[in-house]
Amino acid sequence: SSGINAEYGENMYEDGYYKISDFYFKDKPWPSPEVVQGIVEEKDEGSIFMILYRELYYRHIYARLKPTLEHRFDSYANYCELFSYLLTAEEPVKIELPNKWLWDIIEEFVYQFQSFQQFKSKAGKINDEEKSMLRDDEDNVWKVTAVLNILLQLTEKCNINQQLIAMEKGEPITEDIAGEFGLKPIYTMTGFFSLVGLLRLYCLLGDYHMALSCIEHVQFKDKDMMALVPACQITANYYAGFAYLMIRKYANTIQLYQHILGYMQRTKQFFQNRSFQADDINKKNEQMLALLAIASTFCPLRLDESVNIQIKEKQGDKVARIQHGDMAVYDDLFFSGCPKFLSPVVSENPTSPFGSSGPRGLQLQVFKAEVEQQRLIPTLRS
Repeated sequence: SSGINAEYGENMYEDGYYKISDFYFKDKPWPSPEVVQGIVEEKDEGSIFMILYRELYYRHIYARLKPTLEHRFDSYANYCELFSYLLTAEEPVKIELPNKWLWDIIEEFVYQFQSFQQFKSKAGKINDEEKSMLRDDEDNVWKVTAVLNILLQLTEKCNINQQLIAMEKGEPITEDIAGEFGLKPIYTMTGFFSLVGLLRLYCLLGDYHMALSCIEHVQFKDKDMMALVPACQITANYYAGFAYLMIRKYANTIQLYQHILGYMQRTKQFFQNRSFQADDINKKNEQMLALLAIASTFCPLRLDESVNIQIKEKQGDKVARIQHGDMAVYDDLFFSGCPKFLSPVVSENPTSPFGSSGPRGLQLQVFKAEVEQQRLIPTLRS
């Protein structure tokens, strides 16, 4: 729906979904989709109302309870239905959803992929029934190529990169640029959020150049598309800054993190009033301070006073130890700041392909090789 209803929908989603979850369903699932379908008039299981309801239903299970393997499979099938509803339509769909909801859908899709890969990598904890379900999986549920492909298709459906290039030049967005679908907010915003989803996914897989190429045309400005959903802005800055750190562009990391940490300080109240987001935001804040502490030891850019104070508060002793030549501190800071990496190929054998340290250990080695080189530079200069 549009106009006043879109605004009503936004408030209902922003407050209603989380408040109802907190009040009535703190430690139990929402009513099952079958029950809800019996109540609503749309008897069609594939109706968009039911698809969206199932998305919220599974998301709540992931957030508050423990998803079973069946939940993981069913949620993936539901995402495929949702994205296919948008992608296979012959003309733009008529519904509108709040930007925050569209962002949450993309973010949750990537999160559930991450969660599934982590579940599969813990081979020791998977029971026989689950093992046979995984073996019989014909649909390649949560396969990395399928997930990347869906996100890519969502960016292409609305010509989001062409739109961003036009915006950069200050050109109006016409149908020639955006296409018929790209003129509709539901397509443009989903496409934009999918770029950030791809950035995150490639970072988790350790492909930093690819990650940054996904956001080549994205403007990291407060007045930009990204600022429409603060959680998206924080996520994009975190992963872009991390990717820059891993390809040795420390000044870019510092620039992004200084800016976003300042923004987070200014909007603190906004998030503290939304308890469900406050924890995530605080965690990202801590992670970025750890990574900023690393970047600033490699690149002597002057930090803003407010950011400097935060680093001293949270990581002061570690920074002092680095200055005294204690290189082991880099491991601590790296692990405090890095995301939960995934191995691109999850094998049946939990000891391969990364050895016992897993993908996290591998990325640490990549990073440490760089630290080693940086350490030699002063010696070479002298």
